[in-house]
Amino acid sequence: MDSPRNGVNKERFILSVDVGTTSIKCHVYDKKAQIRGSSCAQVLPLYPEEGHVELDPDALWTSFVSVVKGAVKGQTEFEQANDRACRPRSDAAVQMHQMEALGISTQRATFTTWDRRTGVPFHNFISWQDRRAAALVASWNKSCTLKVCLRGRGVSAGPGDEKALGWLSNLQVIRGLMKALHFVTGQRRALAASQVVFSTQHVTFRLLWALRNYKQVARAASDGNCCFGTVDTWLLFKLTKGGIHATDYSNASATGIFDTYQMCWSQMLCSLLSLPLSIFPKVENTCHLFGSTDPSVFGVAVPILSSIADQQAAMFGECCYNVGDVKITMGTGTFMDINTGGTPHASVKGLYPLVGWKMGPEVVYLAEGNAADTGTAIDWARALDLFSDVEATSSMAYSVSDSNGVCFVPSFSGLQAPLNDPGACASFMGLKPSTTKCHLVRAILESVAFRNKQLYETVLAETDIPITKIRVDGGVSANDFIAQLTANLLGRKIERCRHREMSCLGAAFLAGLGTGYWRSREELKKLRQADAVFCPKGQPSDARHLERWEGALRRSMHWYERP
Repeated sequence: MDSPRNGVNKERFILSVDVGTTSIKCHVYDKKAQIRGSSCAQVLPLYPEEGHVELDPDALWTSFVSVVKGAVKGQTEFEQANDRACRPRSDAAVQMHQMEALGISTQRATFTTWDRRTGVPFHNFISWQDRRAAALVASWNKSCTLKVCLRGRGVSAGPGDEKALGWLSNLQVIRGLMKALHFVTGQRRALAASQVVFSTQHVTFRLLWALRNYKQVARAASDGNCCFGTVDTWLLFKLTKGGIHATDYSNASATGIFDTYQMCWSQMLCSLLSLPLSIFPKVENTCHLFGSTDPSVFGVAVPILSSIADQQAAMFGECCYNVGDVKITMGTGTFMDINTGGTPHASVKGLYPLVGWKMGPEVVYLAEGNAADTGTAIDWARALDLFSDVEATSSMAYSVSDSNGVCFVPSFSGLQAPLNDPGACASFMGLKPSTTKCHLVRAILESVAFRNKQLYETVLAETDIPITKIRVDGGVSANDFIAQLTANLLGRKIERCRHREMSCLGAAFLAGLGTGYWRSREELKKLRQADAVFCPKGQPSDARHLERWEGALRRSMHWYERP
């Protein structure tokens, strides 16, 4: 550490913020990647209608600024949540002028639009959890007549429908051509294109919904005065006082509108859906000087050296830099990512090809599968008073030998890969008079590990890449029961890092590399410290319980499509 000279501490730090689904967290890291200041605040979702999930852009911005100030100076402009982890903590010597660079990690596929001239949002953020476009998604996936499907749901046609209808009538033809191309060339990419499945989790159809239902958005887009942006783009715009309208490749690739093969916004998809290309931000490298924060925000100008999507940030923070490295983040949802190297993965079962990060000419791709309702299910169970302390759930699960035949299906938001059924419902099955709270809790925790097993088998079948290592992170990974059962089911050693906030750490690592604070990835690997290693201790009963749970899963599918 540099010693103070003339009362001024010359030590430098990296500032990193992770804007997640449920919280905003900011950490100040030193050279050893130790946290020297920390603060967090809750993200409060809005539910204006059934199936609609939104965030207030101005509230998110206010919380972002306050959390950064809290981490650096140990104080905030608003009362933090009662959670002890959210109380601001900072060394007295840490000051804003000592921040070498700022890194930003954000939740993906949550977006808003705003006036290019004034910076005023046209509407709230529409969350990745939002299902308002479910009817549109179902219509396109079934390749039926869009007009009939919409009218059947009481939705009137909007601007651009006729063009969309013309494209949609040819969607089956397009799929057929891709199948033929795959037959002739053997290209897996063509086969993947022939089996494309749209999802509400991607921005695509939620943005189309916004253009049809918010007149001011359509008008501004027509006038060339509309900015589209995910959370990272909005924050960059605000931090630079409107000077920067940009995103990075990792965030762009998670929208569903970005062509990961051509590395640009998809002109074909935008034409297909009548999405104006003029509204999209410039796409920059993940490790890039996005500009500096306006001095009016934090009192000094802080260089912004990285912007990255949260799951890709966690992958980088876990030091999963080699082909075959796997990261499992268990937070609000579960996200399993495998490093596929310099080639994007062409999926036929629902794994999504993503840009992990782009640094200079190097591009690293990931293939990702996810389960949307991991932490969501645990929070739901706590709200029902099945337990009061999350940390007690592991001991509750171990207190019984099994779940007594109870199965839980964690599908509040449908089922993702490899089943890809938005109509699945969450459910308990196999309840008996002898069922206790411990059985219910064990069934919920088991379901997380069972979904991990499904995703893992999909990764093995889809990618045909030898797995080199598996690392877990996220709040739910702290549960030893889930971590151990996952190791049992996968038959692989699983390592859990001492750092819990891997997205924040990954953004910090990238910013630090960008400014020379850290010099190489080999140096970063030495900073990573393991908290626990779980070796497989599989039992025959694990396979039986998994088979029974898969039966419950099948019974929960297509629930919302039934009369």
